[in-house]
Amino acid sequence: MEKQAKKSTQPLTGWGHVSQTGLRFIWIAIIGFILDQYTKYAVMDSFTLYESVQVLPFFNFTYVHNYGAAFSFLSDAGGWQRYFFTAIAAVVSCVIVWWLYHSPRSQRLLPVAFAFILGGAVGNLYDRLVHGYVIDFLHLYYETYDWPAFNIADSVIFIGAALLILDMFINNDAAPTESKESKESKESKEIKND
Repeated sequence: MEKQAKKSTQPLTGWGHVSQTGLRFIWIAIIGFILDQYTKYAVMDSFTLYESVQVLPFFNFTYVHNYGAAFSFLSDAGGWQRYFFTAIAAVVSCVIVWWLYHSPRSQRLLPVAFAFILGGAVGNLYDRLVHGYVIDFLHLYYETYDWPAFNIADSVIFIGAALLILDMFINNDAAPTESKESKESKESKEIKND
């Protein structure tokens, strides 16, 4: 008689469980956060506020403080926006971590997208908590048109959002379909009842 290996019925815990969830991509968020903070501190150490250095004919490093949200939205609202955007970023970050923890291993692109968004959200959250504003320094422009200054965290969030959109097109899981086995089971029950 051959000995059969017993399968463990106990749920995975600790790092074994993490490798089976979306949290296995948390390293993306950590790298995004570190790159964001490293570049921001490099700019703060090397530039004076509002100093601008041309890198390309359409791109400058321009050190600014953003008291608002994306594109300086509500930057002159009187101070309450700091706490509002801090709270939103904290809640969104917690929800993303919770979602990553509960997402199955079979999902790949979606947790990667959320890990990018998490890294950027935490980078800007850190700025708001420590400085009271977000440090922006990447400035794109063309002739008289310019894009508001942004940072690595914003870029990482953008990449995550683009991956979310890509995932919607690739996986198109808007309405889950029944598996072949469940359809066959339902059909056999209907036949027995007739």
